[in-house]
Amino acid sequence: MSGVNRKARSDTTPLLDRKYHSFSATYNTNRNTSVIFLEMAAAVAAAKSSRSVFLGVDVGTGSARAGLFDESGKLLGSASSPIQIWKEGDCVEQSSTDIWHAICAAVKSACSLADIGGEEVKGVGFAATCSLVAVDADGSPVSVSWSDDSRRNIIVWMDHRAVKQAEKINSCSSTVLQYCGGAVSPEMQPPKLLWVKENLKDSWAMVFRWMDLSDWLSYRATGDDTRSLCTTVCKWTYLGHAHMQQMNEKDSRDMEACGWDDEFWEEIGLGDLIDGHHAKIGRSVAFPGHPLGSGLTPAAAKELGLVEGTPVGTSLIDAHAGGVGVMESVPESSSEAKEHEEEAICHRMVLVCGTSTCHMAVSRNKLFIPGVWGPFWSAMVPEFWLTEGGQSATGALLDYIIENHVASPSLANRAASRKISLFELLNSILESMMHETKAPFLAALTEDIHILPDFHGNRSPIADPKAKGIICGMTLDTSEKQLALLYLATVQGIAYGTRHIVEHCNAHGHKIDTLLACGGLAKNPLFLQQHADIIGCPIILPRENESVLLGAAILGAVAAKRYSSLIEAMKALNAPGKVIHPSKDPKVKKYHDAKYHIFRELYAQQLSQRSLMAQALA
Repeated sequence: MSGVNRKARSDTTPLLDRKYHSFSATYNTNRNTSVIFLEMAAAVAAAKSSRSVFLGVDVGTGSARAGLFDESGKLLGSASSPIQIWKEGDCVEQSSTDIWHAICAAVKSACSLADIGGEEVKGVGFAATCSLVAVDADGSPVSVSWSDDSRRNIIVWMDHRAVKQAEKINSCSSTVLQYCGGAVSPEMQPPKLLWVKENLKDSWAMVFRWMDLSDWLSYRATGDDTRSLCTTVCKWTYLGHAHMQQMNEKDSRDMEACGWDDEFWEEIGLGDLIDGHHAKIGRSVAFPGHPLGSGLTPAAAKELGLVEGTPVGTSLIDAHAGGVGVMESVPESSSEAKEHEEEAICHRMVLVCGTSTCHMAVSRNKLFIPGVWGPFWSAMVPEFWLTEGGQSATGALLDYIIENHVASPSLANRAASRKISLFELLNSILESMMHETKAPFLAALTEDIHILPDFHGNRSPIADPKAKGIICGMTLDTSEKQLALLYLATVQGIAYGTRHIVEHCNAHGHKIDTLLACGGLAKNPLFLQQHADIIGCPIILPRENESVLLGAAILGAVAAKRYSSLIEAMKALNAPGKVIHPSKDPKVKKYHDAKYHIFRELYAQQLSQRSLMAQALA
């Protein structure tokens, strides 16, 4: 047992003793009252100790967060702790040591705020960005930085240093490329690994384990090196469907890795990763939520303030945890026959809207979609094929547009003085502008401003990391109103990008007609309404805003054997909230159709311009 667990017992017993002694003078004359009091106190203590709480941990780009959920999926308490990040050009790096310390602080704060003792936490799950972690044989960090700073042992997901390496890999003829939209992205792990080998030879020689961040977290917590089908399949080109005939999810266990394509690794110049049965990149894999090792190690339990042996589930990438935390958050439909319930999940797409946006959809059959990642077998929902679209900069793009405008400081001060968010203030300015200009609807305010949001390349469905952002319709106006218009046009550009992904997926076999949204941007009503109007689909919000944390907690619940499968846990712990419906005004649809046409033209024009300049410099 951890020190915190012992503390919980020593805190509880003396408390009852003190209360008992304070009543001792009247005990003989009021024995019934005292007995009732003690019985009530004992009942409360027993109820608390028997309560099942599941902990989800999510490591995002800027912070580590912890959330505690009960058996109905209700959030009991959460806390966050900032994490350090280094940005130098295309290189973005973090520290696994710093991240673990932030996690420990967040977990302890969440438990304290929710008044939950370590012994009440029955299962733990981790989710994190798909960043690449390097450690040596002792588990110590190995630098992946030009600075040679050993703290900087993580190449962050958004890092784009490996564009040339991605191009080299994509020039090969390996069949694994079919399962990531036809091309690897510089945000995936093989290009980053190749970059390190080519540029940091000493570090390459020192690394004993290369791990996705969420896998490293579960390894740090349990000492079990088993990797997740989510991370390996989505970011490492592992072919999860190699296990289709070998396993079924109900008796899930860690499986010997048989989905690595050795010819691929040799062809791209990383054949040394095959050594030792792929020991450096993963010798065994498991379905998300599979219980790892013997649960929390004594050291990890002490650091987290939890109990040794608490079950820990195989991890998920953060966006995929969001999918698990929201995919079943749909209102019950009496018209939906029971036999069609299983297929209904295939009509949904989850938008996980944060620094970037990920678009998650599942299908029973594998669907090959050019420019869209996947199909990934069992990478999110076991035994379903996952399609994963994405936009590399959404929340980050909105921050960039706002923070780099001259009117931003005054708006930020005004929002702070009114104790509202900057987005809320911008939304209210747009409402006022609509009334002042007598615009037919709010979206019409941007008829002269068009934005292509590919400021960090295009992840889907074009898969062009060299794509650039475009703003059309700029003037010399530097007012707050002009900033509000740029903000609205950026939101619309992001929504047109999502529409492009949805239409592209449906053109290649999906039947998506419902969106579910979670993440920070999903708290912005303007962002949601523009998406609903532009895509023409209802958007369902989950009851709990913290869907990524809930998805991570679900992994802990499955690891603790409280549910027989991930799907069963999702159905039990997901719950619907508000539904955003698209506008029924035909003028709104006509307007967005026109702007979407311009949106598509902007990229075509960029390609033409790129070709002209290449010829001029040839």
